[in-house]
Amino acid sequence: MTKRKKTTRRKNTKTNKSNIKLINFLLFIIILLLIAIGFLIYTIDTNKLKETKKEIPKVVKNIEKKVKETNDEFDKYFEQIEKIKKDKFEEYTKDFYKEYSDTEEIKTIKKKEDNKRTEEKPKVITTNKPKLAIIFDDVTTEYQINKIKDIGYTTTLSVMPPTKRHPNSAKITKDLPFYMIHLPLEARVFKNEETSTLHVNDSYEKVEKRIAQIRKLYPNAKYTNNHTGSKFTANEQAMDYLFKALKKYDFIFVDSRTTSKSVAKKMAKKYNMPYISRNVFLDNEQDFKYIQGQLKKAINIAKKNGSAIAICHPHSITIKTLKESKFLLDGLDMIHLNQLPSLLN
Repeated sequence: MTKRKKTTRRKNTKTNKSNIKLINFLLFIIILLLIAIGFLIYTIDTNKLKETKKEIPKVVKNIEKKVKETNDEFDKYFEQIEKIKKDKFEEYTKDFYKEYSDTEEIKTIKKKEDNKRTEEKPKVITTNKPKLAIIFDDVTTEYQINKIKDIGYTTTLSVMPPTKRHPNSAKITKDLPFYMIHLPLEARVFKNEETSTLHVNDSYEKVEKRIAQIRKLYPNAKYTNNHTGSKFTANEQAMDYLFKALKKYDFIFVDSRTTSKSVAKKMAKKYNMPYISRNVFLDNEQDFKYIQGQLKKAINIAKKNGSAIAICHPHSITIKTLKESKFLLDGLDMIHLNQLPSLLN
């Protein structure tokens, strides 16, 4: 009996070991299958991800295209609205003035406007002292205006029309008692030309449209001088167009004399307008002694002729020199350009 039991136990042990090996083998196979399935899923997902990444730029491009198209549509829509508003306003204004131009209300408004213009006339300088007007060209910022005011005596600011580089150069004139417009005209050689510079080949329509824009931007301005313009001011046809437009919109041209061949005097005579031109450039060289020497030249011309015009720019050294040279101006009247005796007579 004992021998039988032992034999049975051995058989059972062998059977158990075989079962364990079989289970381990099956587990191994299952693990391999799981790994294979996982790898397969990973490969599929990776490929999908790659394909998705390839599609992203296309999707983004399509979205950008749609956004641009939408913006363009909005721009067109708002342009149409503005045009309709403008047309309707002009139509209404015409009808209004047609119907009410002779009423007491309109006469009162016109009278107030006339009184306002009278109040804005330049103050007459009654002394017999020589008169000197110093014009600061290229003014574009409030900062420059404050620096120039700090000089301590009267000067005239000539403001550049607004562009992307200086968008606020119309707003800064709001509180100025007097200022001019520094009008960009074509030069023979000049690298950094201003936006909307007028050229010798521009049609009258283009010139007239630009001056109309300037008038709208600066409703109270009366005088304008040229920024660069050595080519433009020497061209009779171009200057004829310019003076015609300036006359139409009530501007007076001041010749900066950037060329000795300027025909501004001829055009001023043709259009029965005063001819005004500068006498001295103060800061062609940005040096204290040079600028002070040019200022002395302007002073001597003023003493000899009764008045003079000097042009400079809002450079730090120019402002410093003029501020520290105030003692040279004793015995002179420092005036705005519109206070020149020739303009007030």
